[in-house]
Amino acid sequence: MSSLLIFPLLLVALAVQAVDFTAPYHRHVNTELPGSTWHQPDSHPVYTLFRRTGGNDGDTYASVGSPEWSKSFPTDPASMQNMPQAWLDALHKAVSAGKIPDVPVTTTPPGSNPTYPDGYDPMNPDVCSSTYQCRIPGDIWDGPDGYLSLSFDDGPLPPSPTLYKFLKEKGQHATHFYIGTNILQYPDCFEMAWENQDDIAVHTWTHPYMTTKTNEEVLAELGWTMQLIHNSTGGRVPKYWRPPYGDSDMRVRAIAKEVLGLTTVIWNQDTNDWSLSDPVPITSLDKIATQMHTWLTGSKKPGLIILEHELSNQSVQAFMDAWDLVVSNGWKTTSVAQMGGASAYQNSWNASAPVTQAKVGDLSVHPPSTQAAASTTSKPSPSSSTNAKSSRPNITSNKSSALHYGATSVTFGVVASAVAVAVYILS
Repeated sequence: MSSLLIFPLLLVALAVQAVDFTAPYHRHVNTELPGSTWHQPDSHPVYTLFRRTGGNDGDTYASVGSPEWSKSFPTDPASMQNMPQAWLDALHKAVSAGKIPDVPVTTTPPGSNPTYPDGYDPMNPDVCSSTYQCRIPGDIWDGPDGYLSLSFDDGPLPPSPTLYKFLKEKGQHATHFYIGTNILQYPDCFEMAWENQDDIAVHTWTHPYMTTKTNEEVLAELGWTMQLIHNSTGGRVPKYWRPPYGDSDMRVRAIAKEVLGLTTVIWNQDTNDWSLSDPVPITSLDKIATQMHTWLTGSKKPGLIILEHELSNQSVQAFMDAWDLVVSNGWKTTSVAQMGGASAYQNSWNASAPVTQAKVGDLSVHPPSTQAAASTTSKPSPSSSTNAKSSRPNITSNKSSALHYGATSVTFGVVASAVAVAVYILS
């Protein structure tokens, strides 16, 4: 009788040895949209403003930095107004539809914030100036609880590579709110950030107080910057913009959103690091270090979006000096453009994910669905500063949960069958 047990028991031993007791790979997929307006309907002007005229996005774009790449972009204020007619038509349509509030243009007296004409209160909901700390619903001021959401303004510039190298060494990604003319002037710096797979967003073409600009001037400041980023990133359409000096209101914000699909990003803490390289700075590295200590050792509700710049060696140093505090105080980190697992672009999850073409007639422009892109990419997730890894898709490291469970199920089936044989023989 015992000899009859050898074969089934051997099957049991082999099957048990084959079982993979490692916890199966499991990826939570959020099938809900990250916000009520994160994508645009097919009637949205962004389709015609930034659609490809042929081929697939990512193909046949001029090389960044080449004469062909830069030749179609404005070099002075006059040429900025020579916009594609489609942009102007989209603006005029939005105005006619009542989507652009009739808020007057501001003036900027020397040494003063932008000023509205008499009778217009910047804190009134109909005006709601972010310069005066009025928050418009839908604009972003705070980060997710427990997160330091990274972003830097005014690049690309000569100090930028030091910042990019540091971020790469620490395994971090950030959102760079770029000035259009700086991209033209420093294409090598731009390419370094892009090769690092950081997120690229809009900081206007010439860095003006945006509420001082007419509707058409606002459109040009945003549109040209978007188009240059689009042409330099394989056809990605920027999703976020940050107003220079934080200066926006209901009118400016509406042009950005209703005509170009841009979400406005402000901040909830300000280092004033932009002044470090000024002849008479209003802050210092020591003062910024004190501020950073206060913020990074304080409450994590809400999360931090700190206004920082890649404008000077000093401003970059201020960020690097604070990094150990970020780690030691347990802050999780993410790029501003990917907060909450959102997509960094209107038509792509990030720098390495597939790009959805924005064609007239599409129901919406958004990154490829998780199901459609599953074979090539995964939805990004925020990284932790204590275990910093790229949130970009990793084709080789992601296992298929269906395959993993399937193999395990088969193995347990063998075990069950062998045990059943053994029990039968014993009986």
